[in-house]
Amino acid sequence: MRNINVFTNGTSLSQETKEVLVQKFEENGFTVREEYAPDSELIVCIGGDGAFLQAVHTYDFPESPFIGINTGHLGFFQEVAPENPRKLDAFIRDYKAGKYALQPLNTVQAAVTTQDGSKEIHRGLNEIVIRGNHSYSVHLNISIGGSPIEKFSGDGILVATSAGSTAYNYSLGGSIVDPRIKLLQVTPIAPMNTTAYRSFTSSILLPSELSLGVVPESSKSNRIFLMNDGIEHEYTDVKEIKVEFSDTIINLLRFESYDFWDKVKTKFL
Repeated sequence: MRNINVFTNGTSLSQETKEVLVQKFEENGFTVREEYAPDSELIVCIGGDGAFLQAVHTYDFPESPFIGINTGHLGFFQEVAPENPRKLDAFIRDYKAGKYALQPLNTVQAAVTTQDGSKEIHRGLNEIVIRGNHSYSVHLNISIGGSPIEKFSGDGILVATSAGSTAYNYSLGGSIVDPRIKLLQVTPIAPMNTTAYRSFTSSILLPSELSLGVVPESSKSNRIFLMNDGIEHEYTDVKEIKVEFSDTIINLLRFESYDFWDKVKTKFL
């Protein structure tokens, strides 16, 4: 039995696309399920990039590969446009024939250690964001590979994977990175750079073997917000945050016509 999992963002267009797609899969001998199970050979995500990230987190970074059907806006991760039903037929035909490759996407994790010694780990496919209380600047003592670098002052920092370089990172002025390059990009968010505060004002690129250490400066309003792919976590007693590559890989299905830089040109230029 060949099991396919389908995830949608719930919009009317996504639901209509899902109904058509389920019928076509079943006609081709597949069993389609809405609930994810580890024996699913493929996860079809219908929606935009937000739906894709939601599926990744809902299924807890599964081993099964993803394919995206774009019914959202940008759809950078999504592979198939459903406007023409024949494109859905071509997708299923090429999938059955094995005319595809898997694109592995690296993930990032943040280990948050609190003053009482407890630790929590948060993973992201696109990015980790560290910032202070929403109406205050934050001061972060930053180290790279264990070596102190600077005390950052500003709204916060973003640590993006190559796959996430085209998302929030790009909006902040960070660089677009080919996802085949394994690196982390540290991009400042509204940095202060005056005689009183000296912070880096452009992105820093880190190789895969180096980690980023972040120690918030103690203050009366020492609230730290950490976001992994937009999921917010609040802390009041952070001792240290260590951001580094995660061992987890997310695989995307890519067909022979896929080209990363062609998609960049199509989506951004």
